[in-house]
Amino acid sequence: MAPSHALRCCKRALNWIPVLFINLVVGWSYYAYVVELCVYTIHSNAERVSYLVILHISLTMFIWSYWKTIWSKPTSPSKAFCLPSAEKDRFEREDRAEVQQEILKKVAKTLPIYTRTAGGAVRYCDPCQVIKPDRCHHCSTCETCVLKMDHHCPWVNNCVGFSNYKFFILFLAYASLYCIVICTTVTQYFIKFWTKKLKDTHAKFHILFLFFVAALFFISIVSLLTYHLWLVGKNRTTIEAFRAAVFPNGPDKNGFSLGFSRNFCEVFGHRAEYWFVPVFSSLGDGHSFDTRLVHIDPEQAKSVLQPNGKRRSPNRHCDYGESAIEGLRTSLDLKLNGFYLQLFNLSVMLQQVINNSAKETKPLTPDE
Repeated sequence: MAPSHALRCCKRALNWIPVLFINLVVGWSYYAYVVELCVYTIHSNAERVSYLVILHISLTMFIWSYWKTIWSKPTSPSKAFCLPSAEKDRFEREDRAEVQQEILKKVAKTLPIYTRTAGGAVRYCDPCQVIKPDRCHHCSTCETCVLKMDHHCPWVNNCVGFSNYKFFILFLAYASLYCIVICTTVTQYFIKFWTKKLKDTHAKFHILFLFFVAALFFISIVSLLTYHLWLVGKNRTTIEAFRAAVFPNGPDKNGFSLGFSRNFCEVFGHRAEYWFVPVFSSLGDGHSFDTRLVHIDPEQAKSVLQPNGKRRSPNRHCDYGESAIEGLRTSLDLKLNGFYLQLFNLSVMLQQVINNSAKETKPLTPDE
């Protein structure tokens, strides 16, 4: 046990190396910009002060959101998703997989769970001994199940999920802003040093290297930021983008998409004053999520929706008005599909009439 514990401690210590690297790069960039550029290279006090103010604003937001991403503990499923003691004893004593699934299905009926495994089974985590809520996955690095898990990021040594996904996006955004500030303000002095319009000093290496490092980081970070903003607009996690969530009616990558505005608010919240601040404002509790009706026939729609248009599912986060609107949209879609089907049948009948008329009317030839 002792060697295993020692190896685990060494592994946890090594996991902090990427975080240490990022902090060293940021620390050096701060020294190069403030000391080598602003103190030794720039001679205008007005320019120097304006550059320092802009830098410190972007750096403060960058560091704030970065450390919020690191130190936000991943949220795990509540005790409500654990098996009751009686069912747990039966589950552990049972060797047959089909009987174990029957036990899980019985418990899952009381929970707001709609996704399944690829084989249609209830998703159960053996290490954590919990029924997985929708969008929840087990992280082998953190050794726990994480609500709405997106991915495990080595650069923050933490799982990115429900508790810190907003912080992660803000971290990418402010890191990009920090790189933009450095690149735009350093460019003129980079060119002057490169074309030898400024004499060689100890600041030359720092400024040249600072520009290249900021530009490279900006390209990579903006690419990642763009991808995650696209995921926010689609209401998908990175895991769901590569492997679609499986619903009772089959896999569907857009199963959790509720429209751009609602998808955005699910991560950033309804209050605009909190959108750009690394303060938790995401909607819901991470255990249940609104889904939309897709790939179903009218009979399935009737079984899922109540007469008032409200979805038959507990613990939903949308209000009655939004649910009614969604039900109305589904009803309209079904009616439109029926209208289009009737229109298609009518066009087929007309085509048959035209063909029959063409056969009965024999065309005249030159010989006749």
